[in-house]
Amino acid sequence: MNLAFFIARRTARPAPGEKSGVMERIAVVSVALSVGVMVLTLAVMMGFKREVSRKITGFAAHATLTDIRSVRSLSPAPVRRSGELEALIRSADGFVSLTPYAVRGGIVRTDDAVEGILLKGVDGSYDWRTFGEWLVEGELPRVGGSVRTKDILLSRNLARRLMLGVGDRVEMLFVEHGDMPRRDRFKVAGIYASGMDEMDNTVVMTDLRNVQRLSDWGPDLVTGYEIFADGLAASDDFARRLDRALFYDESGLGDNLTVRSVGEQYANIFDWLKAHDVNAAVIIGIMLAVAFFNMTTALLVIVMQRTRMIGLLKSLGMRNGPLRRIFLCRAAFIALRGMAWGNGIGLALCLLQQWTGVAKLDAEGYLLSEVPVALGGSWLLLLNVGVLAVIVALLIVPASAVSKIKPIEALRYE
Repeated sequence: MNLAFFIARRTARPAPGEKSGVMERIAVVSVALSVGVMVLTLAVMMGFKREVSRKITGFAAHATLTDIRSVRSLSPAPVRRSGELEALIRSADGFVSLTPYAVRGGIVRTDDAVEGILLKGVDGSYDWRTFGEWLVEGELPRVGGSVRTKDILLSRNLARRLMLGVGDRVEMLFVEHGDMPRRDRFKVAGIYASGMDEMDNTVVMTDLRNVQRLSDWGPDLVTGYEIFADGLAASDDFARRLDRALFYDESGLGDNLTVRSVGEQYANIFDWLKAHDVNAAVIIGIMLAVAFFNMTTALLVIVMQRTRMIGLLKSLGMRNGPLRRIFLCRAAFIALRGMAWGNGIGLALCLLQQWTGVAKLDAEGYLLSEVPVALGGSWLLLLNVGVLAVIVALLIVPASAVSKIKPIEALRYE
């Protein structure tokens, strides 16, 4: 066994009445609080990124192909569906799936309220898994069947403001420039709640053919295609590749067509998420500084309490390097105890939030209605290894105090 480690382990428990025991406990508490705060910070940051990204892609996929004149328009120019265009999309590297969609801005009117909405139509190829997770009442609308239905899926926020429930019928108005408003009636098939009020307050899902009829479009005209790629991280590159392929296509399929990634469409939201990285780095830096200064104090007290032992070991021939390793091992033991408590506290609070959602948020300012947390073994392991490595590395300087202790003076020390 390594001699420095052996001595550090044997001296880890101070004798009764030694002040170093008090300082060690203070250092343990400091490290525990610091690590607990860091675990909470990273869990919340990861949770925000995961939940906001997942919910945005649930509404808008990884990339969207539309007519270039439709960008930021509620009354978009249509894209003509064709097997050749869909084959070109599928040939893009990183492609996973596509689905056509059509949107139309309108107004929902009831006896109690009036709300502006975005009616979004999809067909039978649409993946309803995300909305299935958000479904809180009723059922998903029937779309893509042989018979066109008037089913709609609206959010709980809209349902409450409009005082609507499953099975109710609701009238919608669609205004054209210079024309009389068009009206249609729909049936509420289900109610969803994504927790993302910015989307919930506007998006209403229905059959693609309902939107095509309201826009006087034929069955081959749509607003565009929603496309899923290998993942959110690859969506920007995928959108650029597909946009370039459309631009250079010699058959003319890509004329007036453009592809935008979800990051481009919601740049403000993703920039806001990136700002969390800076906030997390600042908090982690502050917590590391607090833990380091308390550990330094504890280590210096331990060195002072073990002055006679240091003098004796030096008189027996032990060099300064092994002596420093003894106290660095002692510091590592203290840090590990604090990290164990800190991880326990941080993980317990994260699990409490996951199970109960006790910490709420203002959805208008934070996009989500409750604080999200995401636990992952990889980042948790990296955090703990990094914290331990940084603390021990920084403590090399205060541990060098043992080199200044002279054996003759130390053996006289009382």
